Amino acid sequence: MVGLIITTICLAAAATVFYLKMKRMERDIYQFSDRLEECLDELISGKELENTDKPRDALWDKIYEKLLRVSHINRKRSEENRREKEQMKELISDISHQTKTPIANLRLYLEIAENEDTGEEKRRELMQKMAGQTEKLDFLFQSMVKMSRLETGIIEIRQQPACLYETLASAVAFIVPAAEKKEIRLYVDCGEDVQVNHDKKWTEEALFNILDNAVKYTPDGGTIHVRVSVREFFTEICVEDTGKGIAPERQGSIFKRFYREPEVHDQEGIGVGLYLAREIITLQKGYIEVQSELGKGSAFRVFLPNE
Repeated sequence: MVGLIITTICLAAAATVFYLKMKRMERDIYQFSDRLEECLDELISGKELENTDKPRDALWDKIYEKLLRVSHINRKRSEENRREKEQMKELISDISHQTKTPIANLRLYLEIAENEDTGEEKRRELMQKMAGQTEKLDFLFQSMVKMSRLETGIIEIRQQPACLYETLASAVAFIVPAAEKKEIRLYVDCGEDVQVNHDKKWTEEALFNILDNAVKYTPDGGTIHVRVSVREFFTEICVEDTGKGIAPERQGSIFKRFYREPEVHDQEGIGVGLYLAREIITLQKGYIEVQSELGKGSAFRVFLPNE
């Protein structure tokens, strides 16, 4: 009889322990599902998960770590989408602003040319002006296409070991006529055997834009020096001119899209050359530095990684 009682008590105790374990497991499951539902609701609403002081266990730690990664990925994608939308809005605004003047000029010249009192010589002059505005629009839209394709990643930069001398020579060749017209002395110091990992086509575009900028803002009879120096990790291409120089407070703005200094609006250009140059070099894991002083010229230094 005593044995039966003891057995009954043991069974009752075991049942109680089992019941308590089941209740504890049920509570833990409810807590786990509540926390999971709370985190999923935050992810759905676009909120970013943060580390909290709530009770945690090994299983929840693993799940929460995965949820944090998902939250981080969603936040990055959201930021990228926001940036892309802002870039698109800025681009559309820039296109609208930049095309207003040449289009207005074309309409004005056309109205004058259509006037019966306009002489033949005047019409020829107006036709030349319209051709100039048309070329400006064409250059503007080509630049827009390059910018949009670079910014959206449509154009893929393909770096490979190549002779920098050849790339630089091609860029210099395009600015020689303009330099000769202004009697600007042009000096280039680059070893013919310098090999750098770069995209020849787009690096040539970047270097041309910097050189073209130097020619535009260097007065007649000035000097432009191009020097290439191979360093431990980077190869430096320095374009130094004897131009008007850039005020310190403006040096942070010259690489902005469509930026032009107030006193050079009579010069040709739309203010995208340096912007494109920086984008191209940055995509190749390089960078550009500028050193300048008003009245004493400027030095643009392009650094391309050796590997």
